[in-house]
Amino acid sequence: MSTLFDSYKLKDITLRNRVAVPPMCQYSAIDGVANDWHFAHYAELARGGAGLIVVEATGVSPDGRITPGCTGIWNDEQVQAHAKIVKLIKDAGAVPGLQIAHAGMKASANKPWEGDDHLPVDHPDAWETIAPSAVAFGTDALNRVPRAMEKSDIQRVQNDFVAAAKRALDAGYEWLELHFAHGYLAQSFFSRHTNQRDDEYGGSAENRGRYLLETMRAVRKVWPENLPFTIRFGVLEFDGHDEETMMESIALTKKFKEDGLDFMSVSMGFSTPKANIPWGPAFLAPYAKRIRDEAGIPVGSAWGFDTPSLADSAVRNEELDIVFVGRAHLVNPHWAYRAALDLGIKEPEYILPNQYKFWLERYKMKDA
Repeated sequence: MSTLFDSYKLKDITLRNRVAVPPMCQYSAIDGVANDWHFAHYAELARGGAGLIVVEATGVSPDGRITPGCTGIWNDEQVQAHAKIVKLIKDAGAVPGLQIAHAGMKASANKPWEGDDHLPVDHPDAWETIAPSAVAFGTDALNRVPRAMEKSDIQRVQNDFVAAAKRALDAGYEWLELHFAHGYLAQSFFSRHTNQRDDEYGGSAENRGRYLLETMRAVRKVWPENLPFTIRFGVLEFDGHDEETMMESIALTKKFKEDGLDFMSVSMGFSTPKANIPWGPAFLAPYAKRIRDEAGIPVGSAWGFDTPSLADSAVRNEELDIVFVGRAHLVNPHWAYRAALDLGIKEPEYILPNQYKFWLERYKMKDA
């Protein structure tokens, strides 16, 4: 039986434990370029003891960003900044991962603390949004109707994903995640709420999954076989059609695996504001386990695994292979070390960098 603080090997990459930090957007880049905020943020997270740090949703193109403050990876200046993040993460003993994304209908928005709504069309920082169909998300804040993509748009975005993966490799990332969740572009192709196409990209589950499979296959060709290739995927919407959507998601995940996917981060669709999400501790664990068992692929998940006992139980119960702990790491970047203490791990300081480990080991406190 595996536990939270066992190492985890996937392809040629070994995580020092099964604690991972998921992508959490900072909305603090300038023209897609990471800066001192990001350098301090990711260095601090990596020094806290987690095995994997996945850097925030990073636009494959300018129009793929959620906000003007999102990081990007479409030019060399951005790659140089990412390379600095990679070094900071690796120097602290964690594995650096990157999530690449296109925001689709939810793009061209204000930062959350500046409104979290679509920028006015005539705003100087705004851009045209695109999606599989001319269907808005539907909230008061995100109500802009995107332009329905033509096949040339689909090809362009897929080419952007390929180019972004190559740049991620150039920057030194060792774990790649495609963002196919949360109502962004790929998820909106798969969701019946947002895909109203009548061509080969719409209608049946097979057709709605076509864009995702094509994009995944294209990126798989350029990402090295020895490094983990992963997807974050919204496997259900909590819209009253959950079992049907789960079966479709399992079928698509099997195809992903056949075509070279190594791992899935299981999440929700967020494609409709009418979803009735049962928020609670570890509420996605049973759905993640179904993907793991029925599709036969290693999985992780976030959303509610923020206590050490819950995270450890998810691994012990074979629900998750690694556990993504997000907000709790913002409260305490040394969450992994605290968890090791709480779980009674022998010599918990050994998950920390030498600069911390030495002093904690030398002057151990009985009440640590």
